[in-house]
Amino acid sequence: MRTGPPRAHPQRFVLLAASAALATAAVTVLPSSAGAAESSPIGFGAGTTGGGGAGAVTVSTLAAFKTAVTGSTAKVVKVNGLIPLSGQVDIGSNTTVLGVGSSSGFTGGGLRLKKVTNVVIRNLNISKPLKPADGIEVQASTKVWIDHNSFSADRDHDKDYYDGLLDINHASDFVTVSWNTFKDHYKGSLVGHSDNNAGQDTGHLRVTYHHNYFGNVYSRIPSLRFGTGHFYDNYVVGAETAVHSRMGAQMLVENNVFRSTLVAVTTKRDSDVDGYANLTGNDLGGAATEVSRVGTFTKPPYSYTAEPASSVVASVTSGAGAGRL
Repeated sequence: MRTGPPRAHPQRFVLLAASAALATAAVTVLPSSAGAAESSPIGFGAGTTGGGGAGAVTVSTLAAFKTAVTGSTAKVVKVNGLIPLSGQVDIGSNTTVLGVGSSSGFTGGGLRLKKVTNVVIRNLNISKPLKPADGIEVQASTKVWIDHNSFSADRDHDKDYYDGLLDINHASDFVTVSWNTFKDHYKGSLVGHSDNNAGQDTGHLRVTYHHNYFGNVYSRIPSLRFGTGHFYDNYVVGAETAVHSRMGAQMLVENNVFRSTLVAVTTKRDSDVDGYANLTGNDLGGAATEVSRVGTFTKPPYSYTAEPASSVVASVTSGAGAGRL
């Protein structure tokens, strides 16, 4: 069952003091090339190659796009222009979808990765995904890299008018979400769709979020059930409730910056079972935390280098979103 804010538009955001002292970074500082686009994913999605070196095909219509992304043969599909969608388009395994320039992508619907593996989605604008279509839905899929995309909707409608910007569910695994922007939305990114799906999700839903910008997103930044999440070097502005660990999920929340946010991290709320969280090196900017259970996930099983919170705003605002590759 999905949960979310009340239907009335909240007007409770307040500008919180931004003078909290920066905590010491937990790991080493990134080199000067930190803002440069990676050629391969870092984190749980490491090793995802998508279409690899396959020859690219460029499409500009919905019909051509649907044909191009079908099947499991290695393929690279470039999207040129903004394509209106109704509902979702299924993406096949071993696929790279890449937007051309800074303004290509999809509006009105979204992309679905269902029971596939090895998919890369980069440099797309994905806007206003009308319910029941998420902007991107990763369902029962593995090895996924979602990088340098711009997700957006608006806050002018009821919270259920649009669906999630990015949802990851049904035991999906080994996913990296990096250098994206998420703007003007109620329900940002849900990982694990239901409190009642422990049998399928437990031991899966391993997701890394790094160097993403969340602006005027009410909640689910992300909301994680059952899985293991690493949330580092992200910049969050204007949230009611940002990181939410629930139903026994383990979250490592590291070197992030929060501004104008009421609750930066919670392990309570909405579910019968609390989650776990470890916080290190964050600049909370005056935001509260609600950590009822400190977890055991303190060191990810992969190589990475986090930059300190003091440089996150500059890196993320200059490097995140479509058009930065």
